[in-house]
Amino acid sequence: MRAVLMTGGAARARNRTMSRWVFTLLFSSLLAPAARAQDQSKQAPKPPAQQPQTVEQEPPEEDANLKPEEYSFNPLQANKCLRIGMQYFKKGSYKGAAGRFREATKWNPNLVEAWLRLGEAEEKRKNWQDAKEAYAKYLELQPEARDAAEIRKKIAGLH
Repeated sequence: MRAVLMTGGAARARNRTMSRWVFTLLFSSLLAPAARAQDQSKQAPKPPAQQPQTVEQEPPEEDANLKPEEYSFNPLQANKCLRIGMQYFKKGSYKGAAGRFREATKWNPNLVEAWLRLGEAEEKRKNWQDAKEAYAKYLELQPEARDAAEIRKKIAGLH
């Protein structure tokens, strides 16, 4: 198979033809939507405005992500939240830590360490009332803890 080599005037003529063809295609594609819109506006008169009808509609379905979490006893999930909360606490992110500790107490309300750590995180956040409640729950669950006297002093000292 032999390739045809175009030189001089034949190549320029072919390039001009291709350029015209591309220009025509682009130009017509730009004008076509405007022309169609004008044709449609001439053909279809607008209907008169109607009064909105009051129809009772069912409420929209709730997004599953917006539903509040339903907690049931799950000690594995509680321990996971406790560990993640400890990481937040070590980083100094006390708000994140408090959220994880609170979630751990929802998964397992009898997880003593979660209540203690929640009290510490809330104390660091200067959330005195929440810290008192968390410490009180800790003492309620473990009244004979080694640090019970210290926790009672903390509760008395919180504002």
